Amino acid sequence: MEEGQYSEIEELPRKRCCRRGTQILLLGLVTAALWAGLLTLLLLWHWDTTQSLKQLEERAARNVSQVSKNLERHHGDQMAQKSQSTQISQDLEELRAEQQRLKSQDSEMSWNLNGLQADLSSFKSQELNERNEASDLLERLREEVTKLRMELQVSRGFVCNTCPEKWINFQRKCYYFGKGTKQWVHARYACDDMEGQLVSIHSLEEQDFLTKHASHTGSWIGLRNLDLKGEFIWVDGSHVDYSNWAPGEPTSRSQGEDCVMMQGSGHWNDAFCDRKLGAWVCDRLATCTPPASEGSAESVGPDSRRGPDGRLPAPSAPLHS
Repeated sequence: MEEGQYSEIEELPRKRCCRRGTQILLLGLVTAALWAGLLTLLLLWHWDTTQSLKQLEERAARNVSQVSKNLERHHGDQMAQKSQSTQISQDLEELRAEQQRLKSQDSEMSWNLNGLQADLSSFKSQELNERNEASDLLERLREEVTKLRMELQVSRGFVCNTCPEKWINFQRKCYYFGKGTKQWVHARYACDDMEGQLVSIHSLEEQDFLTKHASHTGSWIGLRNLDLKGEFIWVDGSHVDYSNWAPGEPTSRSQGEDCVMMQGSGHWNDAFCDRKLGAWVCDRLATCTPPASEGSAESVGPDSRRGPDGRLPAPSAPLHS
């Protein structure tokens, strides 16, 4: 019985040792399994990370390649734009130079055109002045011829005192005292229409006659200043051999008053040609009629000098007595 108990006592530590060893073995197995799982997880994580890194590297490489291509294309576009900008700048400079050349050429052409227009205007003005001078000279020659013929007719006994209706005779001339508001040039045209001219005054007797019959408000007469020298000339081309200026007149040299009016007192006063006066005075040569014993002889005067067409004939030689 003691041996049996003793054997049971010895078997208890063995069992305990076996049980502890089994536990340790199980713990080791569990630990090994945990480490194996952990290692497996680490390996899987490493593999996944490696794959991700490879994908990232490949993607980065593709991106870098695409960026490089984009940079190269952008650089090419930049070079092309720079070249195009340089070409545009050159073209712009050429256009500016061409514009400047055209502007200079246009300015030169304008200057030449202005010069030609000025020359043409001067030529026309000169031609017109020469034509007017020739016409005035011809008219004066005709009038002188008529005066000579009148003197000749007077010496032959003709009476030169016949005037148109509403004209007044004085010293072999006829005078018309017009009424109506006119400027100087319109008064001259009115006299021309009546085959006369604005009056020219050459003596005190003629002045006294005009003062007696003219308007008391002032009348235009045929004296005007044609140049800058202040020299007045009658419309018939004759120079001033008699004058009746008002005190302090004329003042045209400083004020540009180039036409002359006769005041109610008979004194002359220079005035602006566009001034409107209510009266003017025309004159013309009287018509000569033969004496009673020579009824068939010709009559000489402004009317007899004009043909059927109203034109004056060419000057002819004086008649001999």
